[in-house]
Amino acid sequence: MADKKVTVVAKFTAKPGLEDTVRQEVLNLVGPTREEAGCINYDLHQSLDDPAKLILYENWVSKDDLDKHLAMPYLEAFKAKADELLAEPLDITLWEMISTPAESK
Repeated sequence: MADKKVTVVAKFTAKPGLEDTVRQEVLNLVGPTREEAGCINYDLHQSLDDPAKLILYENWVSKDDLDKHLAMPYLEAFKAKADELLAEPLDITLWEMISTPAESK
């Protein structure tokens, strides 16, 4: 998998009353991450039904690029305070596309 594109879905659930704080903390990761080598996209989404729930949808050129991202100081700093901000443990899953990519319209 090291030489294949990898997709990441990271799910966050803010503690009650910390929804705005968590949203801003995760938004602060977007700019620097998008500048990293190997980052194809890094997009933050918020649930329409529950503002405490956020997901990051990410695509990386390779698992190696993702591993380098996960070791970045700004991501380590976020992970260090995750317990105080999040109602549930951070849920990160890795995916591989198995369909043919859609053509641009």
